[in-house]
Amino acid sequence: MSIWVVFKLLGSLALLMFGMKSMSESLQKMAGPQLRHVLGAMTTNRFTGMLTGMLVTASVQSSTATTVMTVSFVNAGLLTLAQAISVIMGANIGTTLTAWIMSAGFSFDITSCVYPAFFLGIILIYLKKYRYIGDFLFGLSFLLLGLGTLRMTGTEMHLGENEALLSFFSSFDPQSFVTTLVFLVLGGVLTFCVQSSAAVMAITMILCSSGVLPIYQGIALVMGENIGTTVTSNLAALSANTQARRAALAHMFFNVFGVCWILVVFRPFVDFVCQLVGYDVTMTKESAGAQAFLANAAKLSFVLAAFHTCFNVVNTFILIWFIPQIERFVCWVIKPKKVDEEEDFRLHFITAGFMKTPELSVLEAQKEIVSFGERMQRMFGMVRELLTEKDEQKFNKLYTRIEKYESISDNMEIEIATYLEQVSDAHLSDDTKGKIRAMLREISELESIGDACFNMARTISRKVQGKEEHFTDKQYEHMHQMMELTDNSLTQMNNLMGGRKDAFDVNRSFNIENEINNYRNQLKSQNYSDVNNHVYTYGIGTIYMDIVNECEKLGDYVINVVEARMGTKQREA
Repeated sequence: MSIWVVFKLLGSLALLMFGMKSMSESLQKMAGPQLRHVLGAMTTNRFTGMLTGMLVTASVQSSTATTVMTVSFVNAGLLTLAQAISVIMGANIGTTLTAWIMSAGFSFDITSCVYPAFFLGIILIYLKKYRYIGDFLFGLSFLLLGLGTLRMTGTEMHLGENEALLSFFSSFDPQSFVTTLVFLVLGGVLTFCVQSSAAVMAITMILCSSGVLPIYQGIALVMGENIGTTVTSNLAALSANTQARRAALAHMFFNVFGVCWILVVFRPFVDFVCQLVGYDVTMTKESAGAQAFLANAAKLSFVLAAFHTCFNVVNTFILIWFIPQIERFVCWVIKPKKVDEEEDFRLHFITAGFMKTPELSVLEAQKEIVSFGERMQRMFGMVRELLTEKDEQKFNKLYTRIEKYESISDNMEIEIATYLEQVSDAHLSDDTKGKIRAMLREISELESIGDACFNMARTISRKVQGKEEHFTDKQYEHMHQMMELTDNSLTQMNNLMGGRKDAFDVNRSFNIENEINNYRNQLKSQNYSDVNNHVYTYGIGTIYMDIVNECEKLGDYVINVVEARMGTKQREA
C-alpha cells in the first residue's frame, strides 16, 4: 500500500468528519431557536420526549447537540431529569440516520452529484439570505465526497485480495464469544481516540463491503462505537454540573445495557437483521465465486445501518418503561457537589469541552448570566442586612462575605466575556451575534451592580469604623424604603433574565426606576433641609445620601441590563 493511498484514506476521513460537523452546525443555525422551543414544549411524557429527541437529532444530525440542549433545559428547570433521559433515548435513534446516509454513499457512486451541490451552495452563501442553506449543502457535499472517495480508495486498495489483512481477520475464530468482545473493545477504543463514531463507522463499512471483515466482527465494532461515544461525553462532563454528569451517565447506561443484552442474543439478532436486508451470511468466495461474493458483500453497509437502527429501537423499547429507575440510579451514583457558595468561583453552566457548537454555547452562557443576576440580588440582600446589623462579629463576617461576592462578580464577568469571545470567533448567525453583543453588555452592567453593592457596604463600614453617630429613625425608614424599591427592580430584572422576553412587561421595570429617581430627588431635598435645621450632622447626612445615591445608580444599571436583554438601545447618559 503506497503512502499516497494512506493519505487519500486519511484525507477522505477528514472530509467526512468536516462535512458532518459543517452540516450539523448549519442545521442548528437554521432551526436552533425553533428546536429549543420544540424540546421544551413536546416532552410532556416519556414517549413524546423520546419522539422529540429522535426528530430533533435527525434534524440537526447531532445527538451531542440534542443532549446539550436537553441538559441546559434540566438546569433551567424546564425539564425533569426523567424527561431528559427519554429525549436522550430518542436522540440515540435519531443519530442512526447518519449510518443510513453513509450506507447510501457506500452503495452508490454519488461523487458526481456533489459538484452541482457545491456550485449551488456557493451561490446561496453569497446571496446572504440563504447562506445557512448554502452552508448545509457544502457540509453535505463534503460528507458525500468523503464517502465517495473512501469507497473508491477501498476499491483501489483491493482489500479483498490483501492476503495479510485476510489472514489477520481469519486468525480470529468467528464462532468465539471472545472474538466478539475483542472487536467490541476495539470499536470503543477507536471511537474514543478518533472522537468520531461516523469516521469509525466509515472504516467498518469499507472493511465489510470489501469482504475483508466478517459481518459478526463488523457489528461488534459498531456496538463498541456506541459505547466509545458515551465515554467521550462522560469525560467531557466531568467538569460540568451535577445534572450534566447525570445525563451523560444515563446515556452511557443506556448504551452499555443495550450491548449487554445484545451479546446474549448476538447471532440470532444479527441473522435476523441480515435476513431483513437480504444478505446471505453463509455465502463464501469459494462457493459462489468472486463476483457474486462481492455483490453480496456490497449489501453489508446496509446491514450495519439496519443493525444500528434495530439495536437502538429495541433497546429504547425495553428501557423506556424503566426511566424512573434509571433516574434514581444516576442520582444515587452522582451526588450533588457540596460547595460553599461564597468560595465557589467556578462557573456552573459553562464547561470547557462539553459544548460542541457555538449556537448551543450561547444558550449555556445565557444560563450563566441568569445565575450571575441572581447572585447579585443575594449580594444586595446582604447589604440590606449589613445596614441594621449591630453585633460587631456578625457585621465583620457579613462584610467579608460581601467582599467575596464582589470578587466573584469580577471573576464571573471576565470568565463569561472570555467564553463569549471564544464563541464569537466561530461562524455564527446574525441572530446569535446580536445575542452575544447583548450578553457582553448584560455582564458589564451586572458587574457594575456588584460594584454598587460593595460601595454601599464600604460606606456603611466607614460609618461603623469611624464611630459616627447613628442614623435617625426617619433615615433608616427612608433607606429601607429605597432599598425595597431597588430590590423590586432586581426581582423584575431576574424574572426577565430567567423567562421569555415576549412574556415580560418592560414597563414595570421603567415604572420602578422612575419611582427610585423621584424618591432619591425627594430625599435629597429633605436632606438639605434636615442638615440646615440641625436634625443630624452634615457628616451623617453625607453617608446617608451616599447610600441613597448608590441605590439610584444600581437602579440605572438594572435598567441597562433590561434594555440589553430586550434588545433596545442604550439610553443617553
